[in-house]
Amino acid sequence: MKRLLPVVALIVAVVVLAWATNWFSAGQPNTPPSASPTDARQRLSELAVKPAGSMAGYSRDRFPHWATVEGRCDTRETVLKRDGVDVKTDAECRAVSGSWTSPYDGETWTKASDIDIDHWVPLAAAWRSGAAEWTDERRKEFANDLTNPQLIAVTDNVNQSKGDQSPDQWKPPLKTYWCTYAANWIEIKHRYGLSITAPEKAALLEMLAECAPTR
Repeated sequence: MKRLLPVVALIVAVVVLAWATNWFSAGQPNTPPSASPTDARQRLSELAVKPAGSMAGYSRDRFPHWATVEGRCDTRETVLKRDGVDVKTDAECRAVSGSWTSPYDGETWTKASDIDIDHWVPLAAAWRSGAAEWTDERRKEFANDLTNPQLIAVTDNVNQSKGDQSPDQWKPPLKTYWCTYAANWIEIKHRYGLSITAPEKAALLEMLAECAPTR
C-alpha cells in the first residue's frame, strides 16, 4: 500500500495540473503569438526603406474580405470569437454575447457592435508599401490572415482614429502596448515583403525602446 501512495499522489498532481491549465486557459484569447523584440529589431533592419507608394488604383475591394472560414463563420466572426471571453454565437455565427478587452486602449466591451476587427497593417498602408503589385488572391490572404498577428479585435472608434496610418502617424493610446504593436507591425511587413518609410522606421524604433530589457 505504501508503494502505491507515491504513484497515486503523482496521478492526482497530474490531474490537478491538467484541470488548472484548462481552467486558466478557458475563454482566453487564442491570438497568434507576438513577435519577440529581439526578432523584431533584426527583421526591422532587413526591411527595405522607401518613400510611400501611390494610392492610384487602390480600393478595399482589391483586398477581398471577410472570407468564409467554416460554415457560416467568416474571418470577422472568427476573430471576435477568438479574441473575446465567453463569446456565444447564433445560428448565423454572429456574436450575441461575450466581452472583449481592446489592447489598444484597455477598454472592455460587451457588445460586438462596439468592436472592430483591425488589420494591424492597414490595407491602404500595405498598398502603399508593395501590395499594389500583388495579385488579388495574395491580397485576400493578407486581409484574412488568421495565422500571423494581422487581425485583432479592438474598440471601434480607436480603430477608426487609426485609419490607414503608419506608426509615425498613429500609435495605440496605451503606451504599454507600443512594444507589442511595433513588433507585430514589423512581423507583418517582413512576412509579406512590404517596405517601410524612414519616418515609419524611426517611429518603430521609438516604440521598441518601450520593450522590457531582455535578460
